[in-house]
Amino acid sequence: MVGSVHPAYEAVIGVEIHVQLKTVSKMFCGCSTDIAEAPPNSRTCPVCLGLPGALPVINRRAVEHVLATGQAIGATTPEFTRWDRKNYFYPDLPKGYQISQFDLPLAANGRLAFETSEGTVIVGIRRAHLEEDTARLIHASDADGRRVSLVDFNRSGLPLMEIVTEPELHSAEQARRYAEELRALLVACGASDAAMEEGQMRVEANVSLRPHGQEAFGTRVEVKNMNSFRSVERAIAFEIERQARALDAGETISQDTRGWDDERGVTYVMRSKEDSHDYRYLPEPDLPPLRADPAWLAAIAAGLPELPAARRSRYREAYGLTPYDASVLVADAGASDVFEAAIAAEPGVAPKAVANWVTGEYLRLAKQAGPDAEIGPALRVDGAELGHLVRMVTEGELSSTNAKQVFERHATTGEPVTTIISDLGLRPIDDRDALMAIIDEVLATNPAAVADVQAGKTQVVGFLVGQVMKATRGQAQASTAQALVRERLGLE
Repeated sequence: MVGSVHPAYEAVIGVEIHVQLKTVSKMFCGCSTDIAEAPPNSRTCPVCLGLPGALPVINRRAVEHVLATGQAIGATTPEFTRWDRKNYFYPDLPKGYQISQFDLPLAANGRLAFETSEGTVIVGIRRAHLEEDTARLIHASDADGRRVSLVDFNRSGLPLMEIVTEPELHSAEQARRYAEELRALLVACGASDAAMEEGQMRVEANVSLRPHGQEAFGTRVEVKNMNSFRSVERAIAFEIERQARALDAGETISQDTRGWDDERGVTYVMRSKEDSHDYRYLPEPDLPPLRADPAWLAAIAAGLPELPAARRSRYREAYGLTPYDASVLVADAGASDVFEAAIAAEPGVAPKAVANWVTGEYLRLAKQAGPDAEIGPALRVDGAELGHLVRMVTEGELSSTNAKQVFERHATTGEPVTTIISDLGLRPIDDRDALMAIIDEVLATNPAAVADVQAGKTQVVGFLVGQVMKATRGQAQASTAQALVRERLGLE
């Protein structure tokens, strides 16, 4: 059976994802969302501090991001929606409740398709709704070594979209691939940067097992604290195996919330799992119902960009790329932009050659530059310059080795490719007499290798060609150097 992980059980997985939306101000107040480097509690006001008498005001841009996401996943939007109070007590929740949505979300009954090693999977998306984020708890030690818990309200009130799937995933790989595909869609729509390492995208999974053929669900366990896609797959795989072992031993699965310890590779109990009725949802009296005008929805749908699935398909059909290359390019917004610009600047260059450079050298440098390089700001790569560089390589004007050196400098400084080539003296050696002189010198300094060739060991020619390329600093075209070496050795 597709998705089976155990001969006796089927895994049933539902995924809940919270993403911080890309807005200038918070969900219900005018405080800045730029909190990354802000001192604690410096981005706050009476609304996000939950002070008595403070009234919330809806952030229109946040609503539009959720509506756009709903349109992208084929969800429906109700004629009107309302806000609800999710009641629970915790130090990071100043009002004692969180403004959220319960029975009337902004988007419902959508779906998302994605590829796995098992083939195409389509998962239903039950809902996508808006809510405000909580404050941040910081556990530390004071000057006297005592353990203290501090609260930073800068995060309080940030706009969050919660996206909940139906329990239709059946393996850890499917859960990871769904999260990756959803992130790509959110970034493409401009709804969120969804940087997991910065806490802008948080993935939680509800995992249960049931005997094959049984319709009733098993006891679900919620898994939290998965801060990378790799962690998502590892944590769910561990939890599936843990539950299978427990069931095989005749144990009862308890409905817990468990955290993921990435270093130890295990889940651990955090607390017992709540149900929705435990939160005592009540209508929010300080906010009016919100009506989504059909013309508003139509304008949002018309403004959607090309979505990841459509772009992958276009790359395969229009450019002849492999499914793997198309997936790698589309998964990174910066890589996709550079690829598109290079193709546009040099339409005669093979798209596969450009894709190889982007998925290879560009992404290698982006990874070295750090997570912020994912959409390009840490690298100064001009796609048109890369296209020009790839054309020079394919036409034999520059060796691959030298081209990599040129590209790395361009990515760091933004200098034009031709300027770098001239500055480094990397113009190709196309003068036959000059190249023959270098070959003669190489042969003279390697008499043993020449003797081996004359004794019939023609594989040594490769060594001699390598010495020529080294002597010319890669400025000779390898095929030309090999032909001339063989000519000089009387092998032609």
